[in-house]
Amino acid sequence: MKKILLPTDFSKSAWNAITYALEFFKNETCTFYLLHAYTPAFYRMDYMLGGPIFSAIPDTEVDISLLGLEKTLSDIKKLPKNPRHHFEEVSAFNVLTHEINDLTREKSIDLIVMGTTGATGAKEVFIGSNTVYVLRKATAPVLVVPVNSKYKSVKKVLFPTDYLTQYKEQEFIHLIELVKMSGAPLTVLHVKEEYELSDAQLKNKEHLATLLKGIPHTFVEEKGKLMPDAVIEYIDQENFDLLAMMNRKHSILDRLFVKHNVDQLSFHVQVPFFVVRDTAKVASRSASNVS
Repeated sequence: MKKILLPTDFSKSAWNAITYALEFFKNETCTFYLLHAYTPAFYRMDYMLGGPIFSAIPDTEVDISLLGLEKTLSDIKKLPKNPRHHFEEVSAFNVLTHEINDLTREKSIDLIVMGTTGATGAKEVFIGSNTVYVLRKATAPVLVVPVNSKYKSVKKVLFPTDYLTQYKEQEFIHLIELVKMSGAPLTVLHVKEEYELSDAQLKNKEHLATLLKGIPHTFVEEKGKLMPDAVIEYIDQENFDLLAMMNRKHSILDRLFVKHNVDQLSFHVQVPFFVVRDTAKVASRSASNVS
């Protein structure tokens, strides 16, 4: 049985992600956890000292959360019934990312599915959506569903890579399982911005081919373009239904001053995208000695 976490703020975007997940996993036996996490506009001293269980939460905030979850579950019950699907409600006074990781440990969550509305202008640089924060912090894989993306059968999956890490099998297996479930072929895209592949990158490419053994896949190289625009253009040109990515951990300074590929793509990509944490060691970008 799959255990899937569905964070919601009761918005149109969150509801779209919920209905997408129910359809995507319609043939799978699943327990869905409907999560609403709420915090005050600022951290009160009692929260900082003792955490949520020591804080006095206004009844109105608790009521809004509980009533919102009840309505969401009621709306789900209005959809065609699926005997494979079971639901639990979770209302929590906590930071969203903290609660998600707590539940991931407690419930052995397999996947997080959530929506995103995107952002424009200065928001892309100085703040991020809740979705981006979850992508950075979540220990479980995350499937992100743009608000205007409606469910359709996945027939083509795109996986961009720079070959800078030798993916760990226990992390990459999440991507393999999703691709197998969809039955769609996988296109591995490398955007060549400047250098030839280093020896380490070539070895990582070979390792990736080994991980993908038994899955229909194609390796593609795009030249003369820059990330992440090349990925966005390729998705549009080739009509992919799903984008899959491995997300490396970044330093605090990088997070403050650099816009990373996964962040930019999350704001611009209009198809669902699946993100798995990548904790493998990063290889050098230096040019290969092999001609």
